[in-house]
Amino acid sequence: MTLVKHELRQGKTSFLIWTASIGFLLATCIFLFPEMKGQMEGVNDMFSSMGSFTEAFGMDRLNFGTLIGFYAVECGNILGLGGAFYAALCAVGILSKEEKDKTAEFLLTHPVSRKRIITEKLLAVLIQITAINLIIYALAVGSIAAIGESIPLKEISLMHLAYYLLQLELAGICFGISAFLRKGSVGIGLGIAVMMYFLNLIANIADVAEFLKYITPFGYCEGADIVSTGSLDCTLVTIGAVISISGIIVSYLKFTKKDIH
Repeated sequence: MTLVKHELRQGKTSFLIWTASIGFLLATCIFLFPEMKGQMEGVNDMFSSMGSFTEAFGMDRLNFGTLIGFYAVECGNILGLGGAFYAALCAVGILSKEEKDKTAEFLLTHPVSRKRIITEKLLAVLIQITAINLIIYALAVGSIAAIGESIPLKEISLMHLAYYLLQLELAGICFGISAFLRKGSVGIGLGIAVMMYFLNLIANIADVAEFLKYITPFGYCEGADIVSTGSLDCTLVTIGAVISISGIIVSYLKFTKKDIH
């Protein structure tokens, strides 16, 4: 577990910054709700007449006058994009940075197998993603209680679970990509997260592109779907799990045979 502790120490600053940033934006959004609650009827009417834009964010199926409707759209975007960026950045360079930082020779001279290196690095990524989600979830529930609103615990929990699974899927994809890189790339991780986000918007707008929901993890994180059905789409979640596991398997296959400089 020495390598796990080392990775957690190295990622501590990034973890604190992302946790503070996402948490601050989320709490601010929740604390704004009481002030905006009385104006939401007009907002609902405005959004309902915005055509494709309304459909892209599922606002045609949510009531902004309720906390859960407001949370699903406003806070959902913060959780979705913020969490996706963090997960991608955590995973995309974690295997390649040894070559980038010229520490590969030092690491590989120790009596530690490559499989163990991959496993401990993967565990470090999972710990960081799990920790940030637990903190953000507690902050969200605490903030809702602080403004005196009743907590829609089931819907909130399902949404946070969906975004947690999204982050794990993106981390699995980026972890697999990291095994092929030699210098690491923040841009690749962020690019994948942004691409997945926009694929979901396209799927929401165009019926002919609905199949994209089977590709992007944002497909099972739709707040409108979660609120209306009270559950996650098991088919999309299963596909996401397969994609994530496939990325991890690829990382083992590639990294154990890779010619590391």
